[in-house]
Amino acid sequence: MKRFLLLVCIAVLVRPSAAQVKQQPVRILIAYYSQTGNTEKMAQAVRDGAKSIEGVQVTLQKMADVKDATIPTYDGFVVGTPVHWANLAAETKRFLDRLGAALWTAKTNGDGRSAGVFCTGGSVSSGKEMARLSMISSLLAMRFIIIGGVDADSFGTLGPQATTGAADPGVSDKELEEARHFGERFARFTRQIRLSR
Repeated sequence: MKRFLLLVCIAVLVRPSAAQVKQQPVRILIAYYSQTGNTEKMAQAVRDGAKSIEGVQVTLQKMADVKDATIPTYDGFVVGTPVHWANLAAETKRFLDRLGAALWTAKTNGDGRSAGVFCTGGSVSSGKEMARLSMISSLLAMRFIIIGGVDADSFGTLGPQATTGAADPGVSDKELEEARHFGERFARFTRQIRLSR
């Protein structure tokens, strides 16, 4: 009985208080795959928007550089991909599989965590919606709370997108601004979700 009481006292003393948890920064991972640099530019813009929100710590990494052991430490995930054959890139699918496996290994899931997506594609109808919906469906299956974007006309979106093909090369300032705005929105809502836990 004395050991039990001792263990309970230690657990209470070691466990951080609600105020301490709320003081810890909200951790957001922006993971992306980029072949030409366009998706990377969008990822940087999302990061710039997210880090403008107080109390948020943002990590920007290529998907291949994300360590599986760090995945459960994040409160929010933003995933960016180029469109390949009207869908997400194979590298992005592999990352989503790793994300789910890392959470499963840690005996957790997306409950109480947020997720969002963005993409780049060569033409207006190259499958950007399908790529984003595919990522969103995977994240919903992992039980994440999905945060979408808002376009320049104030309509809700699945997340930022950029058309980068020959007819509209590179990422425009308007597309980068939408990505920055999404980053701010994502960080603000992720912070609110974290504080409500």
